[in-house]
Amino acid sequence: MHPEGFLEVITGPMFAGKTSELIKRIERQAYAKRKVALFKPSIDDRYSRSDVVAHNGLRYRAYVVPTSEEGVERIVELTRKEGFDVIGIDEVQFFPMGIVDALNELADEGVYVIASGLNLDFKAEPFPVMKELLVRADNIVYLTAVCTVCGRPATRSQRLIDGKPAPRDSPVIMVGGKESYEARCRLHHEVP
Repeated sequence: MHPEGFLEVITGPMFAGKTSELIKRIERQAYAKRKVALFKPSIDDRYSRSDVVAHNGLRYRAYVVPTSEEGVERIVELTRKEGFDVIGIDEVQFFPMGIVDALNELADEGVYVIASGLNLDFKAEPFPVMKELLVRADNIVYLTAVCTVCGRPATRSQRLIDGKPAPRDSPVIMVGGKESYEARCRLHHEVP
């Protein structure tokens, strides 16, 4: 059990189980009769428009918010208005930098905040939002996946275009699943 006012960040590459871990923690808090809410970015509609869905099919109803300052404000407003004890934010790396101060403020106000997001982009460079959240977190859950090439622990997300590594000049944000990404270890991650 976590004390009131706590910022926890779940991070790692794609296919590491971040969303499953987030849902598991939210469900545990709901079972403890705490008032919970899950938020997801509107750009992530891979498996569902209204639920947070893990790659393994685990799902949980969510508030869908835009990946803009308005979306950040909506998270804060709803949390305060509804009196949520615990909130989860999936794919937090897609939100603007304002999410960092907003989640930190909510934790300062006594909310147990759980933010889940990718550690690195497809070029193995940190997402600015994640970098800032990680240094402010009260607890960090760092998950690894399994490299699809060699089976070693994977810490990177390999973007693929037609089965080949995406070039460095590809856009940073591209929502996708198994058709566009693989988990890779440091040795087998490529950015041509």
